[in-house]
Amino acid sequence: MTTDPIRLSADLIRCPSVTPEEGGALVLLEGLLSGAGFTCTRVDRNGTPNLYARWGAKGAAKSFGFNGHTDVVPVGDAAAWTRDPFGAEIVDGVMWGRGATDMKTAVAAFAAAAVDFVTETPPDGAVILAITGDEEGPGRDGTRALLDWMKAEGEAMSVCLVGEPTCPNEMGEMMKIGRRGSLSFYIEAEGVQGHAAYPHRAKNPLHALVDLLGRMTAEPLDHGTDHFQPSSLQITTIDCGNPANNVIPAKARATVNIRFNDAHTGEGLIAWAEAMASEIAAETGIRIALNPDISGESFVTPPGPFVDLVAKSVEAETGRAPELSTSGGTSDARFVKDHCPVVEFGLVGATMHQVDERVPLDQIEALTRVYARILRDYFA
Repeated sequence: MTTDPIRLSADLIRCPSVTPEEGGALVLLEGLLSGAGFTCTRVDRNGTPNLYARWGAKGAAKSFGFNGHTDVVPVGDAAAWTRDPFGAEIVDGVMWGRGATDMKTAVAAFAAAAVDFVTETPPDGAVILAITGDEEGPGRDGTRALLDWMKAEGEAMSVCLVGEPTCPNEMGEMMKIGRRGSLSFYIEAEGVQGHAAYPHRAKNPLHALVDLLGRMTAEPLDHGTDHFQPSSLQITTIDCGNPANNVIPAKARATVNIRFNDAHTGEGLIAWAEAMASEIAAETGIRIALNPDISGESFVTPPGPFVDLVAKSVEAETGRAPELSTSGGTSDARFVKDHCPVVEFGLVGATMHQVDERVPLDQIEALTRVYARILRDYFA
């Protein structure tokens, strides 16, 4: 490795890029990539920092893209950390710091692999890095902004690999070929306040709300599909803010989150819930507003040449044939999938978002070798 991914990881961790701050991370990467011949463009939107870097011709018939983020979640209680969260200390072969797992080291790994590849064996095609500072935040002006800009400018990736942590326990054991969709309902039920002893003079919104939640959870949404586990619907809060035991409240609220597979769409699930809410509202006279928010649709990149290429590279460098999974939460792959085929492979995610986030150095080196092999084999 000519470009040291461990040193680059440490330099990135030392940048305090807590969402939405850039913290110097993208400036650092732009300097490295520009020096290696990449054309770099800052694609900031609404104060969110983003970097697009391309080596090779614009509009190349064959282009390989990496996507990742340099923003990190807050450190939490700094006093609870064993090491400086932005110190990138290395102790007994382990690097400590916020972003060590999620995912500054993966960005360092694919940047190092890309720089060495285009320097040593210039490919017939383009290598693209699309890096955002807004994955841990709202996600409205990060990868979405990069993809919008790419479309407007005629820039394109043929395929893309997202470097999120994908391995549960051992390096190489899992890659992601898709993700479940995520939909939240912020439900509000409004009735008529009254005395608990005179319910005929009130309309209790809690009864209607509980009825709705009961119907939503009465039956499984599905039993899984070829590439996905069964969809999951979880009630995450119920609240009416009522301190009195003898008052029927006027309003009640609840939040429901659904992680859904490819048997559904977000709009289909909204229509399903709206039908139940309308029925209960007609029965009870309670006004019910669902206020849905779709943060991502489900998607899958079916096994084929691209998936096989990544899987074989992972096995060659780690000795493990990765499980092809769609488990976990959401990632920016949910945006990239509308642009080109996308998969995810990265580090073991055991300590991501935790106090004392850390990663063994040999995982950074292994990940860099995987990315380098993918590039070589893709352009071979």
